[in-house]
Order: sequence, then C-alpha cells, then structure tokens
Amino acid sequence: MNNSIIDVITNHKSIRHFKNQKLTGDEVDTLVDAATHASTSTFSQQYSIISVTDPQKLAEIERLTGGKKWMLGSGHYFVMVADQYRNLQIAQKAGQDPYILRTTDKFLASVFDASLATENLVLAAESMGMGATIMGSILNESERIIELLGLPELTFPLLGIAVGYPETEPETKPRMPKQLQHFTDTYQLDKVISDVLPEYDAQINEYYAERGSNNRKETFSTHILSELSRDRSVRAELLANIARQGFDVDEQLKPLN
Repeated sequence: MNNSIIDVITNHKSIRHFKNQKLTGDEVDTLVDAATHASTSTFSQQYSIISVTDPQKLAEIERLTGGKKWMLGSGHYFVMVADQYRNLQIAQKAGQDPYILRTTDKFLASVFDASLATENLVLAAESMGMGATIMGSILNESERIIELLGLPELTFPLLGIAVGYPETEPETKPRMPKQLQHFTDTYQLDKVISDVLPEYDAQINEYYAERGSNNRKETFSTHILSELSRDRSVRAELLANIARQGFDVDEQLKPLN
C-alpha cells in the first residue's frame, strides 16, 4: 500500500551536498511548525529547537562535530534540545517541588519528544523537496555545545539537523529485512539471524560497490564491528555532562532514605 506520505518515508536518504540556497523564514517556520505537531509524552512538549545562524557559531559546531564542512553549506541548521527548564519555570512559579523534572524518566521523555519532533521536521523538509542529515555528532563535545548555545539547567543538546535543497542525491540504502527487526509476541532474532543476516550483508556489500560515489567494500556486519572499535574516549563524559545539567540520571541507583 503506497501513498504520498509512505513514498516520502521510504525514499529517505541523508543529504550532505546542498545547493547554495538558504531557507526562507517561511520555510523555517513551516519546518518548526511540523516538528511541534509530533507526538509528545503526556503532552508536556519537553524539547526546544534552536536555529543556529551565526556564522561563528556554525563554524565552531562544524569544528566540534569533526569537520563536517557540508553542514556549513546547508540551507539551515537546527539543534534539537531536551528541555525540562521550561517546565521548571512553571513548577517554581506555582511553588511546587520540581524534583521529578530531574529524574531519568523525565530526561528520557525529553529525548523521546525531541526525537519525534526531529523526524517530523525531516519528513516535512523532504516533502517540500529538501533533504537533511541528522547529526548525533554534536554529542562529541556536548559541554562546549551547551556553552556555545547558552543552554540552562535541565536542558541538553541531542541532535543537529542540516537542512537544504539537495545538490546531489545518493542512492537509498537498503534497509534491514523485516525478519531481523519485526517479531510477533516474543523476541525471535535467534531463529532467523543465521539465515537472513548473510543475505543482508551481501546486499549492503553490493550497494557500496555499485553506488555513484565513495565506493567501498563493506557489509552491515563489518560496519557494526567498525563502530565497536571507535575511540572510547569520544563522548566519555556524556553521562557526567547530563548530570551537570541538573538531570539526576542515576537517582535510582541510590538507596532510599
């Protein structure tokens, strides 16, 4: 079953080569509006969106995220922020104890809300003829991103989104067979992985060998193994930085008084 929305979803690809065309104010507003209509945990809307337009800040983010110069050529750059600070202001004004906002539960709710809004924003951009890349690499130097964007307590930067009109478009990467991800009633990976994973590895290897640019020999399995060998010092302070922002993310490890 296909329709225009399904077509947009299934044709998703990350765009890293953009036309020299900045988004208009109306286009930015449309994308933000689409993001804010995503589902949200308990309707608490626990995230914020920052448009980064200052060239110096963009250049610093580019440096902090590992020299991804293509983000500087995008039409617009957003940072998605987990945000309980706004709800903290409501609690304090009402004289209520705001501690629940600092818990792991509420931090994760912020992450979920921001992630859903991110997907809405990207799908809206693609439906308008744009493309995007979601960048988790802002977590590499999260403490510096917090400082750069002036983020208060109970907020945390989660994702960057580079959006713009594609200069070139890559081929759509083959997604994992449903048998490896979708089960009925109980987790059933062990029953299918030895049969299905080699077929998927061969499909990914063929994709990388035949695509138009950056050809290489790689399977899904070798990709995962390369991820496991990444420098362990990268993001080593991530949990500590989350805690420094006021989220008591290890509160359930502490004995109750």
